[in-house]
Amino acid sequence: MSDITDAHPVYELRQYKIVKGERERFMRLFDEAFVESQEAVGMRLYGQFADLDDPDRFVWIRGFDDMAARERNLSEFYSGPVWKARRDEANPLLVDNDNVLLLRPSPMEGSPARIDVARDAARATSGGGPRFVALHVCHLWKDPVDPEEGFPRFFEQTCVPAIEAAGLPVIGTFIPERSPNNFPRLPVREGEKVFVWMTHAADADDWALRWSACRHSPAWRALEPRWRDALERAPQILRLRPGVGSSTA
Repeated sequence: MSDITDAHPVYELRQYKIVKGERERFMRLFDEAFVESQEAVGMRLYGQFADLDDPDRFVWIRGFDDMAARERNLSEFYSGPVWKARRDEANPLLVDNDNVLLLRPSPMEGSPARIDVARDAARATSGGGPRFVALHVCHLWKDPVDPEEGFPRFFEQTCVPAIEAAGLPVIGTFIPERSPNNFPRLPVREGEKVFVWMTHAADADDWALRWSACRHSPAWRALEPRWRDALERAPQILRLRPGVGSSTA
């Protein structure tokens, strides 16, 4: 794996707690004011989502060319006219916006391409594209950034074939970005030993059937002991519905 100081894409997985009953209002404001304005300064938004299991959770992902671009893009946006004009509408709707993982692509062949697919999946159209994304945050005993740890390789070589055999394409895989937070105005969860992966399906029921089929397959049963041993606790599985802005190609 390359040194963490090398230039590479970085991502923020952001989970917001919204004032009770106000999530749809916040998502409409976000889509109207904060999608194009962020992309205009160089960021790339990969999707905005409503959590199907928590009516007050809003999840979104944005990416940057590298850490230097992150500092530059965030500085430009948060000192710019759109945020200054609309922040007094957005901030009162937020209970908490500090649940943020700073991530990089996992060191596996094909991983960056999968992230592009993740964007296409999240931005599904009303003409029949995927309308459901499952995002898994796996909490590990060992740090996946350590090239000797091996979990990303295990996931790519052993888990992905079993998952995709059940009809669930793996559309994004990430490990923590260990560079210091260069925009401290926005806190991130530092030191987390997580592996994040995404898939999509036609809807929540379709995903549940396929994920169940995967976990009961002989291939998954064979890998499950190593999977369980690697996990420090049960994964956080976010069942997500793409928002309005995510459905615009």
